Amino acid sequence: TLIGTVDLKYDDVSYATVHQSAFLRCGMMPVQPIKELWWFKIGASEERVYYYDPTSVDAALMKRARRSNRDNTSLEIYPTQLSDEGEYKCRIVVWDNTGNSTEPSVPISKEARMMLKVNVPPEKVEITHLTSGRNLSLRCKSEGAKPPADILWTKTSPDGVETEIPDLAKTREIEPAGELYDTAEQIFYQLEENEMIAKISCVVRHHNTNTTIYKNITFVSPAIQNALKVTIQRFAEPVLYSSIENQDGRDNKAGLVKISADPGFKVPYNTSVTLKAAAPGVFPEPRYLWWVGDQTGIAGRELHIDNLEEDKSYYVLAENPLGRVVLEVPVHITTSDYSQWNDSSRDGDVIVDDTTGGLDTGAIIGIVIGALIAVFFIGFAVWYWTIRDGTHVFSPKKEKPHTIDEETIPFRSTDKPLLRTISTQTLEGRRSRREPSI
Repeated sequence: TLIGTVDLKYDDVSYATVHQSAFLRCGMMPVQPIKELWWFKIGASEERVYYYDPTSVDAALMKRARRSNRDNTSLEIYPTQLSDEGEYKCRIVVWDNTGNSTEPSVPISKEARMMLKVNVPPEKVEITHLTSGRNLSLRCKSEGAKPPADILWTKTSPDGVETEIPDLAKTREIEPAGELYDTAEQIFYQLEENEMIAKISCVVRHHNTNTTIYKNITFVSPAIQNALKVTIQRFAEPVLYSSIENQDGRDNKAGLVKISADPGFKVPYNTSVTLKAAAPGVFPEPRYLWWVGDQTGIAGRELHIDNLEEDKSYYVLAENPLGRVVLEVPVHITTSDYSQWNDSSRDGDVIVDDTTGGLDTGAIIGIVIGALIAVFFIGFAVWYWTIRDGTHVFSPKKEKPHTIDEETIPFRSTDKPLLRTISTQTLEGRRSRREPSI
């Protein structure tokens, strides 16, 4: 732009990034001696930002403003704030004698106006997800940008190759937030079959500030070592199956399902055990289902077993949208404590301890019951034979009847023979009547 005999070079619009340096160009061609330099910010009124007079010191009315080192008339603002955006005016007063050194110099005032645009990179990026089987709904949101940011989606293969996801079904929303903008985009994506790891990135690009922000979400399937694809009646489709005895525990690959037991996988008889499942690196967090035999499954990361009495194998399913695996978890009774409960020492439900000399509660109860049965049979036999012989062993004892014998009774002169004879005959008759019953 040419003004009079002085050419002022300036930009109609200048751009700056918040917290960085803003440069407002206002230079002279050719360079002339400066009498005064003024910078104003134009709003409801002209706000003086900077003043320079060669005969005095610089006067920065805005503490963050100063003359640029590129020339003596351009303005720099550091650090830039969003409130610095707006229209600015530079006024330069120079001496001009139109090339005639004999004439007194005349001050000439030149002005130029320009706009300053302040850009703001995204302050925050977040990604959320919903899953339904292998179908994903992903939402990425960029907050606090000016102007609004752009969003695109990429996928990184296991060997590290990143490609943009084509033909996405997506929706985008831009919402003002004061002087800034929030941008949100939602996509719908289906994971591929047998895809064990899927790294999907929301790439937020803000071209005005040369800012790129990656927000990654990596879907990892639960995995096990030495897996076999087997059919389990509980599930409609085959699953990957293995045992914890086939897991070496040295592989740190993301996604491996790990099982721990408290107090351990080998415990004394009648000990309670807690099994815990974990899958470091698996995303989304898998759901767990425990079961033993044909019992109904129990959901959760932990399974509590009360008073384990025999060796048992428990099973746990770990499942997320990318896949599912089943681990067998054997829990054993230790030999030293289990030997006294083995099958060779069992007699029905009574446990016989052949290794100790004492009697346990079950043995004592058995002896008491046997003694009672013996007493019962002895009593029954006595009763039976008593009834058979016509004697009542348990009847009260009767006195033996007295037999009066005339030869043993002293005869007194006062006794009458008639009475003695009658007495003798009567008792003898009684005796004779009793004899047939013997």
